[in-house]
Amino acid sequence: MAEHNLLGKAGEDAAVQYLEQHEYTIRHRNWRKGHLELDIVAAQNGELIIVEVKTRTDTDFALPQDAVTPQKIRRTVIAADTYIKLFQIDASVRFDIITVVGKAGNFRIEHIKEAFYPPLF
Repeated sequence: MAEHNLLGKAGEDAAVQYLEQHEYTIRHRNWRKGHLELDIVAAQNGELIIVEVKTRTDTDFALPQDAVTPQKIRRTVIAADTYIKLFQIDASVRFDIITVVGKAGNFRIEHIKEAFYPPLF
């Protein structure tokens, strides 16, 4: 596995651990349906939380959340809609970003709740 893939997996592992420590229930990791993908699908207090995870070794070039472009938001919202319909979920939905910066074992985690809202298509 390439080094950036290992970093990404370690970042997602750290994000899941963070969410579990904050009393979120993890429903799915790396959920896929065709070309659609969601990094983490979690639940807390009757709400469905879709989490996009961005992992970087540093922030010298850009902030990790800057990689969540309008196109990525659109794809994430479409994937979330598909997920909700497939699993027949009747709950409010929130879109969060978790940034993970550093090296495995020494990550800084930032949880950005309500990081974006579904755009109108």
